[in-house]
Amino acid sequence: MKTDIFNSAITRRNKLRFLYGLNEIELEPYYITRNKTGKKVIYGRVNNSSEVRMFEYERIFNIKVLHNRFSPLIPILTSLN
Repeated sequence: MKTDIFNSAITRRNKLRFLYGLNEIELEPYYITRNKTGKKVIYGRVNNSSEVRMFEYERIFNIKVLHNRFSPLIPILTSLN
């Protein structure tokens, strides 16, 4: 169920809001994978920051899809210009 919600939000570029532990997180989801220990995780950019963070599936609850769309943050190297 979580995977379907996350895949849909990644494809449609919708932001998500969920509880992670006791914290409410608003996330621009980028991709889903497994970490080194084999646990399923999602990577994304937390709202109002430039940091991409990892969140473990088993600690995510109350997922809400927001209808705010986003475009992924793509770093551009100034040395190539």
